[in-house]
Amino acid sequence: MPQDTQVEDGSRDFDFFVGDWTVQNRQLRTRLAGDTEWLEFPGTITMRKILNGLGNFDETPIRSPRGAYHGATLRLHNPVAKMWSIYWLDSRNPAIDTPMVGRFENGIGLFYADELFEGRPIKVRFIWTPISTTECRWEQAFSADDGITWETNWVADFTRA
Repeated sequence: MPQDTQVEDGSRDFDFFVGDWTVQNRQLRTRLAGDTEWLEFPGTITMRKILNGLGNFDETPIRSPRGAYHGATLRLHNPVAKMWSIYWLDSRNPAIDTPMVGRFENGIGLFYADELFEGRPIKVRFIWTPISTTECRWEQAFSADDGITWETNWVADFTRA
């Protein structure tokens, strides 16, 4: 596939994230409860391309103050729809979560899903911001009012290792 077609279809959107990173995590202590206390902890992550560039995979040991576990992300690109599906896997409950679906526009990646949180339906949003070749940011937010308001509950600032 010619490179300019790959760029147009969005299949190279996550190329900025290939490689090894250190991460500074900030996680809201309690979600959707009006809490303002953040837990902070460092980490590492390695991402690599798969499926000839139509996907990528990363894995990270998470050592949160809440406990240690391993997480992994599988991202798959649909070049026809020009959309990414992002799947989270977690060693605490080894299953594939509902995919976050979206794309990059104007340099910002926006991804959404409908999920259940503590038995109630919510919307989830991921924002990916490539800042430079050596820094980027991921944010997760929940909405309990169908996307009218959002509570950011996890921010990860990445620095190339």
